[in-house]
Amino acid sequence: MPVLDYEPHVLAPRTAAPALTPIQQEILALKRERNAVILAHNYQIEAIQQVADYVGDSLGLAYQAQASKADAILFCGVHFMAETAKIVNPTRTVLLPDLDAGCSLSDSCPADRLAAYKAANPNVYVVAYINCSAAVKALCDVICTSGNAVKIVNQIPADREILFVPDQNLGQWVAQKTGRKMRLWPGSCYAHVQFTVKALEKVRAKFPHAPVVAHPECVQAVRDLADEVCSTELMVKFAKEQTAKEIIVITESGMLHRLQREVPDKTFIAGPTDTCACNDCRFMKMNTIEKVRDALKNMTPQIELPADIRSAALIPLQRMLDWSKR
Repeated sequence: MPVLDYEPHVLAPRTAAPALTPIQQEILALKRERNAVILAHNYQIEAIQQVADYVGDSLGLAYQAQASKADAILFCGVHFMAETAKIVNPTRTVLLPDLDAGCSLSDSCPADRLAAYKAANPNVYVVAYINCSAAVKALCDVICTSGNAVKIVNQIPADREILFVPDQNLGQWVAQKTGRKMRLWPGSCYAHVQFTVKALEKVRAKFPHAPVVAHPECVQAVRDLADEVCSTELMVKFAKEQTAKEIIVITESGMLHRLQREVPDKTFIAGPTDTCACNDCRFMKMNTIEKVRDALKNMTPQIELPADIRSAALIPLQRMLDWSKR
């Protein structure tokens, strides 16, 4: 039986959350002083998740950003997420701890290339995964997240030919789930494609009774071996419903902190790659607790968008938010 070449990354059940550090307490004081709300993606480090008002996936974060009445939104995620907050709530100050926190998926689909493709294929209906720039959103017909992509695609008229950008793996999964033929943009999440069948088989050999839940950004060969493929938000629901006490999670390692907090009686094993025991997104991890503190202290860096891009991008984003409630 194959064995792991390294010790797996495991988060065991925990009865209580760690006490807040002085810098975390300083952040909470600054948040009150600035009348700010802190939104954090599931892939953020635990210290950031602990001071956030809301931790969730891109869909939940978009709803929270739109509904916020705070003077400032501190968005702990990557650049396109903070842009999304500014699109749906333009009168608020939107802060991002590190402006260089980008996304390989977003980078794979530049707006000028998509505009050229649309000019050559004027009848295509463009569905954009939310992991794209505001300029790309402005060129699309509807946005989706991994949590609502199937629901969104199912509402597109059957006679429309779909172009799905920018994640070809998520697009392939959605096509399989909906039965819709789609053109797929050749983009991928650099972190999720590092999960391999070989690595998954090794960790399953060590934890043979643990079900596997994988994110749809993984390649099909990995998805095919999983017991469940779903968004990060639905991973929480999956974990709560399992009778198994150990669960293998094939996505960015930050998700394990949320799972451990909300499902404290389970043990979570990070999906390994061929070279490491877990998988971190270097962009998500550019946000540090110190940068969060400094952003609130200095009220920078701020997200700014051209008015025409913002207004055009709001149309497909709002369509997604509306369709998701149907």
